[in-house]
Amino acid sequence: MVSRARSGVAQARDRISRNHLRIAFVGVLLLCAGVLAYGAATATTTANAEAVPEAPPTENHTVITESGRYGTIIAYNPNGSLQYYNNSHTKYFDVDPVEGTSMTVEYAATDTIHTEGPNCRAPPCARNLLERTNLSTGETEILYERMDYQETAAEWHDIDRINETHVAVADMIADQVFIVNTETEIITWMWDAQSEFPLDEGGAYPGDWAHLNDVEVLPDGRIMASLRNQDQVVFINRTTGMQDDWTLGEEDNYDIQYEQHNPDYIPESQGGPAVVVADSENGRVQEFQREDGEWVRTWEWADEQMQWPRDADRLPNGNTLIADSNGKRVLEVNQSGDIVWEVPMSLPYDAERLETGDESAGGQSARQLGLESQTVAESDESDGGAFGFDPFDRVESTVVGLVPHRIHNAIVFVSPVWMGDTEFGAAFVAILIALSWIGLETRWRLGDAGITFRSPVTRRGG
Repeated sequence: MVSRARSGVAQARDRISRNHLRIAFVGVLLLCAGVLAYGAATATTTANAEAVPEAPPTENHTVITESGRYGTIIAYNPNGSLQYYNNSHTKYFDVDPVEGTSMTVEYAATDTIHTEGPNCRAPPCARNLLERTNLSTGETEILYERMDYQETAAEWHDIDRINETHVAVADMIADQVFIVNTETEIITWMWDAQSEFPLDEGGAYPGDWAHLNDVEVLPDGRIMASLRNQDQVVFINRTTGMQDDWTLGEEDNYDIQYEQHNPDYIPESQGGPAVVVADSENGRVQEFQREDGEWVRTWEWADEQMQWPRDADRLPNGNTLIADSNGKRVLEVNQSGDIVWEVPMSLPYDAERLETGDESAGGQSARQLGLESQTVAESDESDGGAFGFDPFDRVESTVVGLVPHRIHNAIVFVSPVWMGDTEFGAAFVAILIALSWIGLETRWRLGDAGITFRSPVTRRGG
């Protein structure tokens, strides 16, 4: 009789402890849901012109493109107000000022075509364009366009003007750089990466093999191009071909750079030859100086928020303008490494300061400026939340430390635009709690049914 009573008490205590755990699980899940809902409600979005955040004042106009969840081109007045907004294309990439004008830009854009037609027999396809827009009047002109048979890895990420009629194009789908006369549409010169690099290196061939994402015509007439999947920036003499001894980076040597974007060349007249580059998968921007026939790293910058930068330009004032894609911001860093201008964005690709020249055209090298590097370990910036400590942000930081950087970037890229570090931490905790709850409920039900499990490992002797 006593044993039955004790058994009943034990069962009652077990039910109470189970209910306590269930209440705790519900409480944590509600907290996580609240964090996610608040993040979704208050996050910055560039989905429409009315939602675009104001920017801090600066001396010049700033133009930003986005190529992810929202395809946009956004221009800010020097006072930080919105000057221009357009989201008529699926993606916008490199943007450059038009020489001799004050408010006119040219940019590469891509439309994803989902309907079958004579130029797209198996949708989706890509329609790649070079457009010119007056940011004051909104007047837009298509200068050159081409339909490509696939949508994935088929964009033109960069187009660089040579003269009034000719432009150089970074052709991702064909792994080529070509020069075209936009008036006649005749291609006058072409370089093929497949003739220089093994097909078993880089990305999967014949898919996204090279991911050729940048082209720049240098003052001496050479062409600099970025092969992201080969982790290399190459220099091409249009007469003799690729200059192997000038190549910056090497396949899978991630200590140098890892799937870089948008390298900008600084000529000898401004302290170069040097290259400022967004070292995307390493989560930093850096600069290399040409010394005794080799490239030497002379500067790097990152903070705790830096996540997959894809553009970095040295400005004439010595500051560096950075598009931090998965960090969801565009920022300007001064010569001391401090952030002096910053505006949140959904997923920025390229940033350009008008009235300062094309990209790094007016900027000096880090060595000439005497810039000092800053790494994440040296950065003292941290978002501690409302009370100086954000537990979900700490969870996210811990998880990121266990996940390869490239996988983390891919997750951020496909996640909702409002997902930040805190929201990712809350989502991870919610998933962990939900799985734990399911596991315990399963174990309890099996135990109540008299089904138990023994460890397959036993100990002999006493």
